[in-house]
Amino acid sequence: MRTRTSRAMGAIILVMMLLAMVCTAFAADPTEESGTRYIECPDCGTMGVVLSDEGEAVPCETCADSGYVGYIQSPSSFYNTPMSLLPPIIAIALALITKEVYSSLFIGILVGGLLYSNFSFEGTVLHAFSDGIVASLSDSYNVGILIFLVILGTMVCLMNKAGGSAAFGRWAKKNIKSRAGAQLATILLGCLIFIDDYFNCLTVGSVMRPITDKQNVSRAKLAYLIDATAAPICIIAPISSWAAAVAGFAEDGQGLTLFIRAIPYNFYALLTIVMMIGMVLMHTEFGPMARYEKNAVETGDLFSGSNPYAMLDDEVDETRGSVLDLVLPIIVLVVACVIGMIYSGGFFSGENFVDAFSNSDASVGLMLGSAFGLLFAFVYYFIRKSMTFKEMMGCIPEGFKAMVPAILILTFAWSLKGMTDSLGAKFFVRDFVRTVSGIQMFLPVIVFIVGCFLAFATGTSWGTFGILIPIVQNVFEMSNPMAIICISACMAGAVCGDHCSPISDTTIMASAGAQCDHVNHVSTQLPYAISCAAISGITYLIAGILVMAGAPGILSLPIGVVLMAGFLFVAKSKRIAA
Repeated sequence: MRTRTSRAMGAIILVMMLLAMVCTAFAADPTEESGTRYIECPDCGTMGVVLSDEGEAVPCETCADSGYVGYIQSPSSFYNTPMSLLPPIIAIALALITKEVYSSLFIGILVGGLLYSNFSFEGTVLHAFSDGIVASLSDSYNVGILIFLVILGTMVCLMNKAGGSAAFGRWAKKNIKSRAGAQLATILLGCLIFIDDYFNCLTVGSVMRPITDKQNVSRAKLAYLIDATAAPICIIAPISSWAAAVAGFAEDGQGLTLFIRAIPYNFYALLTIVMMIGMVLMHTEFGPMARYEKNAVETGDLFSGSNPYAMLDDEVDETRGSVLDLVLPIIVLVVACVIGMIYSGGFFSGENFVDAFSNSDASVGLMLGSAFGLLFAFVYYFIRKSMTFKEMMGCIPEGFKAMVPAILILTFAWSLKGMTDSLGAKFFVRDFVRTVSGIQMFLPVIVFIVGCFLAFATGTSWGTFGILIPIVQNVFEMSNPMAIICISACMAGAVCGDHCSPISDTTIMASAGAQCDHVNHVSTQLPYAISCAAISGITYLIAGILVMAGAPGILSLPIGVVLMAGFLFVAKSKRIAA
């Protein structure tokens, strides 16, 4: 481990030295450089208007009245260059090499500060902390998500102390007789909780951990099943926070219609479901996951290493409680979160259900819903006399402590995203996509790959939607069959990159939901996600060829399913392992 870490740190130092050497080459006046610092005015379509401080185009009225045309004035010489993607790349590489996520993310944040400040010590410190960590923790949306995390951690602690989790485990032991049954039940529950990926990760983890533990399913495999039924399910569910996000990013108020039309072409999400079910039924594992599953089956070691959530295993009485002590609070939590989301979208102010969900704020809705769910849990357990009032209050700090790993990683991941935003990474990717828009046959697979890379590097699906979907709408008329495939490729690529990325909030919450070491989850999930991504990319290539030939693009979906089935048969027969 020390050798790996030393080599990784040496590589980072070497990269930073090279950057320092070329810094002067990039230090010219940004307005004199050839490149892609232009942005398009959203009203008149003029290229070359200056960005506002928030990174948006100045409206055309301002263009006409003030003559604000030209390049964005950024303090960084690396703005909107390939270097803007260096901070997340370094953080991801370090996390995979050193198996230590906190320091890796922090180093990525510092690299972003260095590039933004042009290697100024004072500017680096101020940007990394003030504009990075402090800004992410002062953002109201982020704070709402953190409150939601703490409340769910508290509810998990309450359900454990009341004996609900243990009772559910005893019920499952009688009714679920196999490892395959436990995994299929996890997939089914993940598909049913399609409202929001955050809520999905933590709820499915809370419910299914006792069941999968009884059947000796490794925590790494549980984390994969949770992660693979979070974002990939939400992105094909019309009533979800993800549908609302896509509807908000699309132009002309047609977002929800586009979302529904794109579902059959969301090959990554659909093939992920096929892959999960196929691996369970065929008893197929490959890559590092095979070792984790082997240890769980043969020795009962669910972690194959340390358990970062071991503090939750103390003082849990497994003889008391009933299944209702787990199921009823979770049902109330689901209902309360749905009500909270439509409330945030204006349902009680006259909006219809669909519009309210489309306009909902996931942070506000989940925060309010979980707060009412927690209040119900307190009252319910008090009436049931499951525990004393003092014990219930003690679950609040215990639940907070249980979520500290997830909160810390989320904070650093949000801060790292702030670094990439300040370096104009999204505009660099946007202009790259524009340069390849003329190759229509290959555009679906190109958009998919760009979406994968951008979401992987930044750890955000929704930001990727916001960049790519408007571009596709500008390239194609929505009546063109290729447009829907490319819109879906945007969403599929974003979900794929989010699924693979160790700095993605959904990946982090899947680790928290399964109470699995985060780096172990990423390293075991990556071969599965990359395999599905490769088959999805081939399927998008076939779809583009079919459409250009005048055939229905949907014919590529059964071809993709056949390719996935063939891959799983090969993986089983060859026993692919790490």
